[in-house]
Amino acid sequence: MDFGLDGKVVIVTGGATGIGNAIARTFHQEGATVIINGRNAERLATARAAIGPRAHGVVADLMTAEGAETLAAFAARLGPVAFLVNNIGVFDVCDFFAVSDDRWMEYFQHNIMTAVRISRIVLKDMLARNSGAICFISSEAAIRSIGNMVPYSVTKTAMLGLSRSLAELTRGTEVRVTSYMPGTTATESVEGYFEGLATEQGRSVADCLTDFYRTVQPSNLTQRLIDPAMHGRGVVQLMTNAAMNGVCHRADGGTIRSIFG
Repeated sequence: MDFGLDGKVVIVTGGATGIGNAIARTFHQEGATVIINGRNAERLATARAAIGPRAHGVVADLMTAEGAETLAAFAARLGPVAFLVNNIGVFDVCDFFAVSDDRWMEYFQHNIMTAVRISRIVLKDMLARNSGAICFISSEAAIRSIGNMVPYSVTKTAMLGLSRSLAELTRGTEVRVTSYMPGTTATESVEGYFEGLATEQGRSVADCLTDFYRTVQPSNLTQRLIDPAMHGRGVVQLMTNAAMNGVCHRADGGTIRSIFG
């Protein structure tokens, strides 16, 4: 299927690893010019080379306004930004009672404000051109609130509100804003978590995963980690569908017991 992406400029924030990298790869495979950002030049260079010849890596920290401006300016030199994927995010397993105020603010800076800063620049231009699409990568944790990941769940819920609010600004235009909720995915960080858990418990990773789906996510219908490439396909399909605006697409393996989303 031709998604009409040849020559289109795409920004995938934090696209050097994980789900963001899978999304960047899929856009590139479909003919787009892809820009990823991060703070580590070496990691960016490796990711850019692996994605392909139309990929670009920009050292830009979206925890700052200057970083957002740097990323947007670089993209603008390649052409109007047709697609922006807000993918930056952090997570950890934590005790709610031990999470400091500073750590809460770090979560909001990473998971919300990075998206706010770059969207503020890119969306304004999209509206002026009357063309473009933005997608926020949230999480099934936004709905299936997790007790040992409270800051993560809260900020991912906030991201859904941000996405829908910005979609309201596109009324009557050709610009669209959506969100995407992946489930537990086989990214480097998630696999590292289960490897660490297995070492700590003296068990195999496979046994830890079996126990995870039995006790933590028994409602999950696939009973396995999701291949990041599946999210790449899902996000491209969502962002190129002109009928999809102000909506959230759920790709969680059926963990959330709902026929909606």
